Amino acid sequence: MILPKKNIISNTIRTQKSLMMVGGSPVFQLYSRLKLTRLFYLIPIGIFMKIAVLVKQIPGSESALPISGNHNWIDEGQVSFVMNPPDNFALEEALLIKERRGDGEVVIVSMGPARVQKVIREGLAKGADWGIYLEEDGPIETDPLSIAKSFSSVLKNENFDLVLTGLQSDDTGMGQTGVLIGEMLGMSTGTLAMETDVQNGSIRVKRELESGWFQWVKLPMPASISIQSGLNTPRYPSLRGIMGAKKKEIKVVPASEYQSIVKSQSIEKIFVPQTSKQTEVIEGDADSAVARIVEILKSEIKVL
Repeated sequence: MILPKKNIISNTIRTQKSLMMVGGSPVFQLYSRLKLTRLFYLIPIGIFMKIAVLVKQIPGSESALPISGNHNWIDEGQVSFVMNPPDNFALEEALLIKERRGDGEVVIVSMGPARVQKVIREGLAKGADWGIYLEEDGPIETDPLSIAKSFSSVLKNENFDLVLTGLQSDDTGMGQTGVLIGEMLGMSTGTLAMETDVQNGSIRVKRELESGWFQWVKLPMPASISIQSGLNTPRYPSLRGIMGAKKKEIKVVPASEYQSIVKSQSIEKIFVPQTSKQTEVIEGDADSAVARIVEILKSEIKVL
């Protein structure tokens, strides 16, 4: 019969007291202490876990997306912003891990202009404990390497056990931040996570592969995991959570403390593809019609 953890510990403590009463010698006391220590070691008592969830604020899928005058981004003055949907799944997974373990803390981390604090508050309303806001000066950062460097410089001082990210952002779709952060912080890295199982000192991740295949991998912690969309069902913030989020701490990190000047890549131009419709009636016999069609496929459509 497997006894509950509390019963085992309390029984062991009673055993220790009995041994000390019977013998009272240092030998008995040492034996009882060693026995108690071994039981504490073997029983999987939860270790306080610190989980960071990186969230991004992006233009909503139903929002208008007017292109700015210099054609290198959108005109944000006419855009409504939301939490990046893939990051929502990462946040929910972090909250589920905390609930299953019964301890730990979930920290929302986001970078951008002042408006991104809205998505941090949204995460706090859903159950996260506190947030870190990286202030951003100038145009929004789009270089994945610079973004990863900025996050890593802040995260390294917090000693997180897990860093969870969404698979990619729905605006630029780079999908590189989680992997780069794992490399920079010397963490184990897993991607396309469909299921997680946190154990003592490690995490098992079920990864989605191609053609319907899956793969279970065991990674030592600390680890950086990119969460696949659809892994869980994200919760909605409760009224109590919304009210409580107003009192939770958001640590503000000025841009001067982390922002990198060197850029590895940038967006050169954003534009709406121009399409033109042109109809050509091909006349003549079958041989000439076929020859003309082949010519169009080779020289104009360029599929042959």
